[in-house]
Amino acid sequence: MRINTNVSSLVAQEANKNTTNNISSSLEKLSTGYRINKASDDASGLSIADKLRTQANGLNQAVANGNSAVTLTQIADKAMAEQSNILDIIKQKLIQAGTATTSAEGIEAIGKDIGKLIDQVNNIASQTTYNGTALLQETTTSAGAGVALTFQMGTLAADTIATKAGVQANSGGLSALGSARTTIAAFTAAGSAGDMQLSARNSLAGIDTALTTLNGWRADFGSTQNQLESSIRNLMTQVTNTKAAESVIRDVDYAQESANFNKQNIIAQAGTYAISQANAASQNVMRLLQ
Repeated sequence: MRINTNVSSLVAQEANKNTTNNISSSLEKLSTGYRINKASDDASGLSIADKLRTQANGLNQAVANGNSAVTLTQIADKAMAEQSNILDIIKQKLIQAGTATTSAEGIEAIGKDIGKLIDQVNNIASQTTYNGTALLQETTTSAGAGVALTFQMGTLAADTIATKAGVQANSGGLSALGSARTTIAAFTAAGSAGDMQLSARNSLAGIDTALTTLNGWRADFGSTQNQLESSIRNLMTQVTNTKAAESVIRDVDYAQESANFNKQNIIAQAGTYAISQANAASQNVMRLLQ
């Protein structure tokens, strides 16, 4: 028997140290809620889980983009709805001006009123913006046709939804409205009430054309909104499934880990007892020396 090196005690201490490390690891998992807290816990699992987390975060941002885009399309739609109401009023006033019961003075007053209404159509086009982006014309200061608005609705470059280009909801883009304005401006220069009434009647078709064009743009924004809302619902489903897949890999199973923690605790207690017994065994050598 040898007492200079207590091999049994060393073996028991090594086992007890490993058990203590296992307990620390188990406590870390139970306290954080994650099965993987560092790369050494599960290197491949960490790589997959991080990729899933990145994908889920990107999808969440795409959902936020979609909600903002829906708000944008609603702003544009409500603005064009008001423009449509104004065009309806203009048409009513033209019908009023086009009848023989309206005097030349009355037609002239109607013409001035219509001119103000057309100015308001242009004001709405220039003032309708979202986060500084003009929605119904090129810019807030340039009355040219607007470009397509593209929304990022996914994690890939190709995952986009765009509005129709060429929206110009002002008297320049609604060319028939611009022509009607020229005709209406001539009311005061007309030679007689009859000529003024004829000019008013001739402007009716132009207003109808402007309404048709405007409603076409509204329909496009409405279709884009439906497309965005459908994409948002799909993205939210993807986020849920991606998070669920990440959870399977990264999150700890509390029932399983609690059982493992209790097991390691019992082993640690047994290890401590084993160390004490290994140390006590060396004392038996003293009996040989008595």
